[in-house]
Amino acid sequence: MTLKDFINNKMKMAHVYQPVMIKALLENKGKLSVTKIAKSILEYDLSQVEYYESITKNMVGKVLRDHKIVNRNKENYELVDFSNLSDEEKRELIDLCNLKIDEYIIKRGENIWKHRSRNRSPVPGSVRYQVLKRAKYRCELCGISAEEKALEVDHITPKNLGGEDSINNYQALCYTCNSQKRDTDKTDFRNISSIYDHKEKDCIFCNLMERKLLFENNLALAFYDSFPVTEYHTLIIPKRHVKDYFELAQAEINAVNMLVNQTRNELLKLDPTISGFNIGINNGSDAGQTIFHCHIHLIPRRKNDVENPIGGVRNIIPGKGKY
Repeated sequence: MTLKDFINNKMKMAHVYQPVMIKALLENKGKLSVTKIAKSILEYDLSQVEYYESITKNMVGKVLRDHKIVNRNKENYELVDFSNLSDEEKRELIDLCNLKIDEYIIKRGENIWKHRSRNRSPVPGSVRYQVLKRAKYRCELCGISAEEKALEVDHITPKNLGGEDSINNYQALCYTCNSQKRDTDKTDFRNISSIYDHKEKDCIFCNLMERKLLFENNLALAFYDSFPVTEYHTLIIPKRHVKDYFELAQAEINAVNMLVNQTRNELLKLDPTISGFNIGINNGSDAGQTIFHCHIHLIPRRKNDVENPIGGVRNIIPGKGKY
């Protein structure tokens, strides 16, 4: 296969990476380091530019304006009194800037860019795929598609604040949302690990020692209901004692949703007569909640298990099933 044929006919692109890498190699006698290839790709990554545009406008540019070193005119910055500088003075000032940069790099080392590093704990490719698939290949904050902006797998609770490397603690964010999250998220995560361990002594769902579990992950459990509406009626609960669905953290929502899907798939294998499901959550006593530990009902349905299934969950209010 010739390179021309590959580019014209065989190249399947999920991003611009392949042609950029080939182009960079062609422009550099067919050989180039990983770092230089990465820099070539970086030239096309507008999200990186957006990040540093924000830094320029809201941080460094503001500081220099406050000190009357620069002026800003719409999207342009200009040095105050630049026209009065001689060429020799410009060279001297550039040398001073280089000296300051070198001194800072020597002093801080790798810590300068540690907050921007994507290589501290790489997310395995299979896990990344699951996170992006779960998010339908859209940013889970702003909703932009992966076709428009590259998505990254982010820790919901940051690693340095107790967050774990778990698929339930991952979310898909576009590069812009991920970079801005650090500055805008005011949540106090100092006691996050202990929060997930919270149990209530008198709660039957907090004390399931003898209950046979169907599935379990780091934050949630699935088990058969003791008073099933239909055969294989299952409950999915967070391990943490939390009153209702609306108090769940995002990582717990991920965890219970994963078990809902896992249980559904297992029940379909176990019983081929299952042809549908009702998923229900009672939030509050007026909605029928009797155990105040959040729990999700996964109720298998079968053809003709009731005379007229039309309306489904609407039938919790008599006469509202038909419309």
